[in-house]
Amino acid sequence: MSAKKIIKESTLVSKYMDMFLETGKEPTSIYLFAKSLNMDEAEFYKYFRSFKELEKRVFEMFCENSLNLLAKNDDFKNYESREKLLSFYFTIVEMMTANRSFIVKQLEDNKNVLKGLNKLSKLKRSFNQFTSTLDINKIDLKQNKLERIQEKGIQEMLWVQLLLILKFWLDDNSKSFEKTDIFIEKSVNALFDMMNTTPLKSFLDLGKFIFKEKMNCKM
Repeated sequence: MSAKKIIKESTLVSKYMDMFLETGKEPTSIYLFAKSLNMDEAEFYKYFRSFKELEKRVFEMFCENSLNLLAKNDDFKNYESREKLLSFYFTIVEMMTANRSFIVKQLEDNKNVLKGLNKLSKLKRSFNQFTSTLDINKIDLKQNKLERIQEKGIQEMLWVQLLLILKFWLDDNSKSFEKTDIFIEKSVNALFDMMNTTPLKSFLDLGKFIFKEKMNCKM
C-alpha cells in the first residue's frame, strides 16, 4: 500500500476547484475526494469540516491573496483610502477573472441575492478587516455609541459596494470586462463624494440629536 500524502490547504482548494469544474458539482463524498488525491480523509478535516466550508474559504482566499499582492507594492501603504480601495477592487476582480468559471458556477443561482449568501461570509469578514484599516473621513459625533454605528454603517456600505461590483462583473459581457473597471471607478468616486457631502453631516447631526433626546428622557 502506497503512503498517503500530506497536502497543503492551497493544493486541496485547487484540486477541489478543478474537480468541481470538471463535474459541475461537488464530489460525492469527502472520502472519495481524499482517495482521488491519495490522502487520508482525516487530512481533509485538518482544514475543513465540509465542502461548504472549503467553498467559503475559496472566496476568502481571493480577498487575502489580493491584499498580499498589494502589500508587495511599496507605494500602496502610502495611498489615500480612495486609491487603496480602488486598487483592491481592481486586484480582486482580476483574481476572480482568472477563476471566473468556478465563481460563475458557484453563484449562478444566487447572483441576484448575493448579500445574504452564506458562502461569502468569510470573504466579508476578511474584507471588513481590510476596510477597517482605511482612513475614511468621518464626522466627529462625540458619542461612542454613535461613532460605532457610523463605523458599522460605512463598513456595511463598502461591503454592499463590493457585492454590487461582483454582480456587475458576473453580468458584464464587455471585452476584458472593461465596463466593470469603469463601474468600479465611478462607484468608488461616488461613494467617497457622498460621504463628504453636507447632507450626510446634517443627517448624522439629526441622529445625534435624537439619540441625546432619548437618553435624556430615560434619565
